[in-house]
Amino acid sequence: MKKRYLVCSALVAAFIGILLFGPTHEVQAADPIKLNYSIFFPAPHKNTVLATEWAQEIEKRTNGAVKITMFPGGTLTPADKCYDGVVKGISDIGFSVLAYTRGKFPLTEVSDLPLGIKSGVVATRVINEYYKKFKPNEFDEVKVMYLHGHGPGILHTKKPVNTLDDLKGMKIRCTGMAAKIVTALGGVPVAMPMGETYDALSRGVVDGSMAPQEALQGWKWGEVVKFTIENFGSSYSTGFFVVMNKDKWNSLPPDVQKVIETVNVEWIEKTGKGWDEIDKEGKQFTLSKGNQIIALSKEEDAKWAKMVQPILDEYVANMKAKNLPGEEVVKFYLEELKKLQ
Repeated sequence: MKKRYLVCSALVAAFIGILLFGPTHEVQAADPIKLNYSIFFPAPHKNTVLATEWAQEIEKRTNGAVKITMFPGGTLTPADKCYDGVVKGISDIGFSVLAYTRGKFPLTEVSDLPLGIKSGVVATRVINEYYKKFKPNEFDEVKVMYLHGHGPGILHTKKPVNTLDDLKGMKIRCTGMAAKIVTALGGVPVAMPMGETYDALSRGVVDGSMAPQEALQGWKWGEVVKFTIENFGSSYSTGFFVVMNKDKWNSLPPDVQKVIETVNVEWIEKTGKGWDEIDKEGKQFTLSKGNQIIALSKEEDAKWAKMVQPILDEYVANMKAKNLPGEEVVKFYLEELKKLQ
């Protein structure tokens, strides 16, 4: 009788233990890991949609063990404070533009150079291959999820531009690297936020602007310009980051880390294609307005490429002064572009 009592007690204890401390996945489902995600694009934007799908995919593949709350429109941290917000733990995950904290990522500024990138897929593939190869320590404060870049930044104008002579003296809205490109090509750079550009183009304050074609629809420039110039030889992209707070990453279970890293690889391609989709929509929008796309001749495009070469040389010299492998990085980028374009 005593033996039977002990066996029953043991079974009851085991049953209670299962209820209280059951399988790990059940505990995770009841008490998920909660992460917040800061992104400056508005909620309806393609990039926010893709970022939200990334978060949902992670939740799905971890069976609800991870739940990520999105904060679009810069509501958690503004675009230029996003990276530091991740470092400080204000947000667990952040998505923004590398150039918004210019000087913090000197080697990775290669992603903004006028290297003649022709698509968002290529820009995104190359920046991730660059990161994989060079592992720049400028990202050591965070865990990089993935990087990406928009489609070719090209010229959109109110009057036709077929040659460098046509561009000379034109006032072109631009910022950052684009301002250097406009100067090198003989235009007059006018610093101005994206949000003010439509009105400036409409009133003739500027004669054109530099941006990927998605701006023709996304910012409605197709209503106030007449021409888009396919100056691919001197086109640029812009590097974007998706990063996680390092302590938060290190606190995640290995199986969750593995899931996230798998999804990251898939979203490299999805995000690059996403940029190209909205570029295509921008092109269709401007054509629907009766605007023209001007493709530079091969010879003329080569001239434009030659004019921006000093910008690449300047980057290499600046990196050399910082004991960084700028020359090797530019060579790598150009070789990868030849393979992919």
